[in-house]
Amino acid sequence: MSERKACALLAQPRGTQRYVPTVRADEDLLTQAIVSLACQYGRYGYRMITGMLKLGGWRVGKDRVSRIWRKEGLKVPKKQKPRARLWLNDGSCVRLRAEHANHVWSYDFVTTWTHDGRPVRLLTLIDEHTRECLAILVARSIGAQEVIELLAEVMIRRGIPDHIRSDNGPEFTAKALREWLQRVGANTLFIAPGSPWENGYCESFNGTMRDELLNGEIFYSLNEARIVIERWRREYNEVRPHSSLGYRPPAPAACSPRPLMLAQPEMVQ
Repeated sequence: MSERKACALLAQPRGTQRYVPTVRADEDLLTQAIVSLACQYGRYGYRMITGMLKLGGWRVGKDRVSRIWRKEGLKVPKKQKPRARLWLNDGSCVRLRAEHANHVWSYDFVTTWTHDGRPVRLLTLIDEHTRECLAILVARSIGAQEVIELLAEVMIRRGIPDHIRSDNGPEFTAKALREWLQRVGANTLFIAPGSPWENGYCESFNGTMRDELLNGEIFYSLNEARIVIERWRREYNEVRPHSSLGYRPPAPAACSPRPLMLAQPEMVQ
């Protein structure tokens, strides 16, 4: 049977029958880069991987990355089911929005454990406007004095913020801390009790850290935890694409230029 008659019987255009897929010269290298990044950053989807590729110099769109992603059978493991939240009657959340860097900082605690079962407390501090993680304090216990010391160290480097947002934990509402913040000129913003969504940026960061780091690491000592967590914090600021920033890292200027993946030939449009 001729091709013309066979295509007519199947109602298939002859152009489709004769189409030969075009394989770009960099297809194999791009596939290797995508698989390598997917293995290194197991919680990133193809959009985040696209951002990482663009940072590394690839001129590639998310559709092409998505095609290779599906072809290689890559996927992000399912997360735990989101919990329902209580909101105000009108479904809104009233809070001060950060308008520029150093306008609003927020901090909160995260708990993890070392291999021997002993708890480790993490105090995370972020800038809500730039999304940059300014510091993570790792210790067995953290009180108001340790919070003051962390804030003082960061303020020396970054300046004094207009506002600092936190929950109503005893470390944040301690008289010594409130008096110290008043003296340096930073206003406090305490969220309503039982309303973690009012500190949403910090809660989101803490969830990302737990998902991408804490759930996949075993810490055998406090020093190991400090080193690994600080390394992840720098990667979060300087390498990891942030979706709300157009898939750019929060602090790209702090990252010295370096290749992010395998060497590649001249890109093909």
